[in-house]
Amino acid sequence: MARAVRALAARRRLEVEDGQYRLLDARPLEPGEPESVPRAPRRRKARRRGGGRAEPAGERRATYADLGRTVLERVIELGRETAEAVAGAEHLRREVKENKAARIEAEQRASRLFDRVKELETKLDMAEANLRTVLTAARGRGATAGPADSEMEAVLRILKTPPGTAGSTEGDGAPAVPEEPAPATGPEEAAGE
Repeated sequence: MARAVRALAARRRLEVEDGQYRLLDARPLEPGEPESVPRAPRRRKARRRGGGRAEPAGERRATYADLGRTVLERVIELGRETAEAVAGAEHLRREVKENKAARIEAEQRASRLFDRVKELETKLDMAEANLRTVLTAARGRGATAGPADSEMEAVLRILKTPPGTAGSTEGDGAPAVPEEPAPATGPEEAAGE
């Protein structure tokens, strides 16, 4: 039925008035005239670019293009976040490596300084013991007056002062030691008496 209506309308034998069809020509088809007329191609509506985006999102339905655009934007965002996270992790890894190297170096320095302090303490103890031996030997030789406690403290203070510190040496570079009368014989002879 629809095909016949289309064929009559295409041959201008049928007219539409107020939503109803009116037959204009009732002649039958002539020999050689096709029974049906091909449908006229539809005209596509011209798309307005950017016009669709101005409408509120609630009034129009989402399209695949909108979905694809949204997905791509999210993928780009995730790529940026991932790149920032990787760069941050690399920076932290570098910092950890530098901090570990600094810690190892500080531990080695502390160990060397501790060994040096122990060595200096040992030398100081030996020097103190030697000084006491010399002073005891000097008393044993007949020295009438031994060094006073204040003199012993001054000598020990000089020995305990690190080298190069102010007050540990006199102007000529020699340690500031209270002067004692030189013994006539060595400590070995004094120890042998």
